[in-house]
Amino acid sequence: MLREINTGKYVNRDLSWVEFNRRVLQEAQDTDTPLLERLKFLGIVASNLDEFMAVRVAETMEKIKAGFTQKDFTGYAPSGLYRRLVKRIKQMTAEQYKSYRDLTRLLAKKGIVFQEYEALNATQQKALDHYFHDIIFPVLTPMAVDQSRPFPLVHPKFVYLSVLLRKEEAEDEEESFFAIVQVPSNVPRVVPVPLRANSKRKSFILIEELIKHHIHTLFIGYTPLAVHEFRLTRNADLTINEEEAEDLLEEIEKELRRRRRGAPVRLEVEKGIHPDALAELQEEFELEDIYEIDGPLDLSYLIGFADSLEGFSHLKYPPVQPVYPQEFAPQESHFEVLRRQDVLVYHPYESFDAVTDFVQEAAEDPKVMAIKMTLYRVNGDSQLIPALAHAAECGKQVTVVVELKARFDEERNIAWARKLEKAGCHVVYGLVGLKTHAKIILVVRREQQGLRRYVHVGTGNYNASTARVYTDVGLFTSNPVIGDDASELFNEITGFSGPKNLKALRIAPTGLKDELFRLIRREAEHARNGKKARMIAKINSLSNQDMIDELYLASQAGVQIELIVRGVCCLRPGVEGLSENIRVISIVDRFLEHSRIFYFENDGSPEVFLSSADWMTRNLKRRIELMCPVFDPATKEMVIHILKLMLRDNVKARELQASGNYVFVHNEEPPLRSQTEAMNINYWKPQDLTTST
Repeated sequence: MLREINTGKYVNRDLSWVEFNRRVLQEAQDTDTPLLERLKFLGIVASNLDEFMAVRVAETMEKIKAGFTQKDFTGYAPSGLYRRLVKRIKQMTAEQYKSYRDLTRLLAKKGIVFQEYEALNATQQKALDHYFHDIIFPVLTPMAVDQSRPFPLVHPKFVYLSVLLRKEEAEDEEESFFAIVQVPSNVPRVVPVPLRANSKRKSFILIEELIKHHIHTLFIGYTPLAVHEFRLTRNADLTINEEEAEDLLEEIEKELRRRRRGAPVRLEVEKGIHPDALAELQEEFELEDIYEIDGPLDLSYLIGFADSLEGFSHLKYPPVQPVYPQEFAPQESHFEVLRRQDVLVYHPYESFDAVTDFVQEAAEDPKVMAIKMTLYRVNGDSQLIPALAHAAECGKQVTVVVELKARFDEERNIAWARKLEKAGCHVVYGLVGLKTHAKIILVVRREQQGLRRYVHVGTGNYNASTARVYTDVGLFTSNPVIGDDASELFNEITGFSGPKNLKALRIAPTGLKDELFRLIRREAEHARNGKKARMIAKINSLSNQDMIDELYLASQAGVQIELIVRGVCCLRPGVEGLSENIRVISIVDRFLEHSRIFYFENDGSPEVFLSSADWMTRNLKRRIELMCPVFDPATKEMVIHILKLMLRDNVKARELQASGNYVFVHNEEPPLRSQTEAMNINYWKPQDLTTST
């Protein structure tokens, strides 16, 4: 469906994000996607929208409250943008729940059934009654709201029940009473319904359905009149005055506690909620826009449900077994290999174990003197943390830059920081006013020829869990120029060292943006002089106005620009006289496209870079980001193969139109799905390219 979109030079960032989440929803609607995978995509849509509401929409609402009326560079004032966002999000939510109803009907035909309590037989009801009284009832807390008991704190993103009650012996016209009950999050949301032992079907009921049916057990002496679900989203953005904070870790812990009381942003209610209950909620949260939901609130539970469901593998994608990088032979250490050649690792097709083994080997190696590493988001059972702690206990100098302000991972990172400090690691929380988003490991090793530095630079987090579902690229190298620059980077983060004249790496916010501009302008100059000029950039988001304007100028000079932008893109391609030489595609598929890769033709002498930075203002100005050149010719060729593969995608790629809409890529070429092709490692990492030249 085509939608009316502002036709200026730029697409609004937040409206562009809504279009991205709609592309995720398309995966849930795609009949070629396995059924349980479609269910997962519905959950991802819900999870994405939660964060968007809690951060981006919350920011817009704060601007409106502050009386901010100035338009942004895309032509939207906060009030106009908010109205447009609410309309789009409600439309998308309606589509999402229609897809949910469609999918549950299809699942029922395959033997996976979601049921209501009344539809169960007596034996099933009896079993679930016991489950409620033994497991659920003891953790429920009914919370009345009246003159002596003010409205309790409603925690963000939890499902609650609103309950209207009347005294059992009261007259019909007597006033009703109001209470709320939190649906417990520490009890499984989905409860299996007992079936015959030989049944091939699986039946489930949601925990809130059980609570609704037994709600009278919580209010003895009262008759429940209406029970409906509701859910609140609050402003989740941290507001920390880092310059005045005496202890950043303690200040963030305080702010996390305040997050639970953030300003209300979105109120979701079950369709058909009683008007009196809705009035109570609106009065408490002071929200005019209500999101009425025709189905279970918070579909993010579908992600875990689909993953954990056993016996229906035919309704899921075939499992992917990441291969261990072939360059790291079992009989050789990482260090022996890297003295001979660089190694490129492409996740999730190649195993993250290569990174973990690199750190563990460094921790055990008596010749290793120091390990330095940045940590932004780490999985809960990460093997990197104990490896770093062990290295410190063995007497090595271990420095870990932990980003405490990684949104929604703050508590986990605080726990890691304390564990590492206890083990003797030097833990640094980054620089005031900047998030440390760069992904880099530096190992300093004493060898016969002197000290040698080994480096890993990645486009994604050091997180083994996301490395199985995100596409990211990592470079292992012992290149001395990159090693020297890596040392300078850590000195700048941990000490008072100012930015040096780096030879290879480029760092935001001090030089990365300027270097990108230099490279883009060089391509433009080549184009004006009739030389080969081409750019390819794979990023997650493009919203920085200066960067967009620079790309427009390069397009007007004749540079052929191909952008692979998964999410937000404020650039408007294909506009005559402005951007007719720019093509933008977005690939949304089984894995989350997350790598950042930049290619510049340079008149036939291509230069290729890996980076942690998207082309957003926050990445270029308010974060410590890293861009690393790929020097090794064979490794560079592999990266180019990866980019070319994605540009040929005509199955899961959507192309951004000048109107701001996305359409699936259709051409006369044979169908090519880039993620499926990338599973064949030899497609982009042929044997004859793996030896340095």
